Parts: sequence; C-alpha cells; structure tokens
Amino acid sequence: MKSVAVAVEDPSPSGIAGTIARLIASGDLAPGDRLPTVRELAAELSVSPATVSHAWQALAGVGLIVSRGRSGSFVRAERTTWLPPRTRNLTEVPVARLDLSTGTPDPLLLPDMGPALSRVSSRAGTQNYFDEPVIPELEALLLASWPFQPGVLTIVDGAMDAISRTLDLLLKFGDRVAVENPGFPPVFDLLDHYGTERIPVELDAEGMRPDSLAEALHRSPAAIVLQPRTQNPSGVSMTVERAYELARVIRNSHNSEHTIVIEDDHSGEISSSGDVSLGAFLPDRVVHIRSFSKSHGPDLRIAAVGGPKAFMDRFIARRILGPGWTSRMLQTILYDLLTEPSTVAQVELARTTYRDRQVAIADALRANGWDVMTADGINTWLRVDDERDAVVQLAAAGIRVAAGTPFLSSPGGQFIRVTVGQIRDDFAAVGAQLAAAGTA
Repeated sequence: MKSVAVAVEDPSPSGIAGTIARLIASGDLAPGDRLPTVRELAAELSVSPATVSHAWQALAGVGLIVSRGRSGSFVRAERTTWLPPRTRNLTEVPVARLDLSTGTPDPLLLPDMGPALSRVSSRAGTQNYFDEPVIPELEALLLASWPFQPGVLTIVDGAMDAISRTLDLLLKFGDRVAVENPGFPPVFDLLDHYGTERIPVELDAEGMRPDSLAEALHRSPAAIVLQPRTQNPSGVSMTVERAYELARVIRNSHNSEHTIVIEDDHSGEISSSGDVSLGAFLPDRVVHIRSFSKSHGPDLRIAAVGGPKAFMDRFIARRILGPGWTSRMLQTILYDLLTEPSTVAQVELARTTYRDRQVAIADALRANGWDVMTADGINTWLRVDDERDAVVQLAAAGIRVAAGTPFLSSPGGQFIRVTVGQIRDDFAAVGAQLAAAGTA
C-alpha cells in the first residue's frame, strides 16, 4: 500500500488517479489487487478523504477499478472474455454523465421504426427458400445510388458480416493486409483471428496517403481495408481526387496485381460527404460495403455489398450454405425506410445535426487553443499529451471517451476518440474540458 503513496507526485484527484492508472498499465498493480482504503491513502498523502474519493470515482468511471463495499476497492479483472481484445476495450461502459466513448449514433436521431413495421407487415417475408437473395425493389434502389456499377449486389447482416465474409474468401494464414492507421479495432481483431500481418497505412485530411499506400504495396498485401467516409476514429472523408490517386497507385504497383480493395462505408447516410469509391476507377478490384446501422438503427443488422461479378458470385454461393439470405422482411423494412418521405427527412435531419455538432465542438476546441479539423460523421480524433491521463481526467469530470491505443495499427502518439455525435448542448464547456484534459 505504501508503494502507491510513494508513486504519487501530484496529490490532486487527477494526479492520484493518473498514478494508479499508470501503475495498472505497467503491471505494478495487477487485476484483482486490493487498493488502499480512501482513509489510508489520504493519511499517507496528507490530503482529505474527499480528494482520494474523487480519484477513486474517476478510476471507477473508466472501468479501471471496482468497489466491493466494505471489502475495499480492487483493480478490475476482465469479465467479457468472449470479446476480442481491442473490442473488449470499447465495450466496458461504466456510468458517466456524458458518454462519448461508444462510437454509436444518438438514439434520438434514429428514425422511428414503428410506422415502417406497420406498413410492411402484410407484404414482407417469403415462404420460398429459392427466391433471389435480394428483393428486386431494394436492389434497384441501391444500384441507382451506388458509387460505381457493381457486377453483383447483395444484402448481408451488417458491415462486419460483410467484411468477414469477404476476407474469408481472400485470406490465407500469413497473408498481409493493408489497413488504415488509425483504424477500426474490430477489423484489427478480425485480421488477428485470420493470422494475417497488418500493414499500417497513414492518413491525412483526405484519407489514406498515396505515398504510404505505395510503400505498403511493396509487401504484396492480399487486401486493402479502408473506410471511404466518416473514417472511424478520425472522422476523415476521402475526396474524389484522393480516390483517383489511390487507384492509380494500386494500378501501377507490380506487387498488387491480385490485391482486392474492401471499402467499409459504415455511416453512409449520415455522412456530409459524397459517396466516393475506388471502384469508380478500379471496378474489378473493389468490394464496396454500405451499412445502415448508424443511420437507421444498429439492430437492423443490414448492409449492402457490391463488387466484381466473379467474386460476388462466390460470396453469395458460400453464404447460401450458411444463413442463406438476410431476412426479406428486414429488407422490405429497409426499403420502406429509404423511400418513405418522413423517414428520409428524419435521416436528413440527423445528418445536418451531426454536422452542426462537429462544427460546434471543433469551434470550441479552437477557442481553447487546439488547431483541429472539423470531422465528418459522429466521431473525432484528438491528439493528447497523455492518453491515459486524459481519459481519467475526463472521467473525473463525468465525461467518458475512448482511449486511442486500440485504434492504432502501429504504435505512435497519444490520442482519444470522442463520439461528438452524442453531444447535444453545452459545446463550449465540453470543448474546454476536452482541451484541458488533452494538454494536462
């Protein structure tokens, strides 16, 4: 117990919490270790019990410690062992006054499902196992708005289902895959599951950097996984000019003759940017995925996938041997949501609201001395002086954010991801708290 007090240099609530967080990160405090009581540590540090209590509350708020009543406080042990490691870091969600850690849409901005359910109940579904996997009216609607002409388009159960099924057909153990850095942790977990080597490709304000991709292609990756707009975590959306540059780099590389591009357009309908795809320049090399979870509801579990005919025929044939198809009842609901004027207006309102929130928080951060870009979608990515200290300090203020480490494909820098889409008001105050924690 004395070692904890000895390690504390700053006896403020944030200083004590930061010390404990660093001891946990270094392994000096292990899962299950009992911490000093509030009164014991307060006496050793010559501070009030309230000071230590506030530090303990901050640590509990970010899931690092847990209180067991009279038994004391303990370093939290991992509980959700069935989750992949990086995903697990994103799912422990203790109570916070303002939870900006989840990467999920504001539930108040999702369209009302009730009217759609009542309208489709009499005509949805099928009794035939051998109907086409996609209902014709939904297929025609999606093809009309697709960013390139795919050979075949089908429907699956969400973006990660689409990515997983695409990688199933592409990868062998030991293959290399080029990924964004930073990127989406569940994709990294999935690639680790396949036994692949990730090649990080750096980003700038327009998406993947062509020079970084060219360097990655020297290692002959089997696939390139990227998010063309509202990139998670950065909020970057790719420009048409950048898509053309990246396509040119791939076309001119002697080591990428068989490389397939997988595009995850996970937030399409709520993005303020146009639907851009390398498929407009490399139609035979791109599998494009569009999810409707963030725009219309996570529990819809629907995404569309379009790509080269030869590849998509294999994709659909393999899926027939498993789930077969995505419920045509759900497809009918999605078609209704995409065509009903009132629902279209709700999604349009969500898109402009998220944009306004991004502008407001970016303005607030700039007012506090941070030179930040205005992100697209619901997330933004902030460089901080010390990631763990920033997370703990914000937790002490009642704000939960996601630590940046799980999003990094290669080490470098300290970051936090903030789900700005969940901020409904008081942008100036939240921006000030983010800035104060980031430069501590």
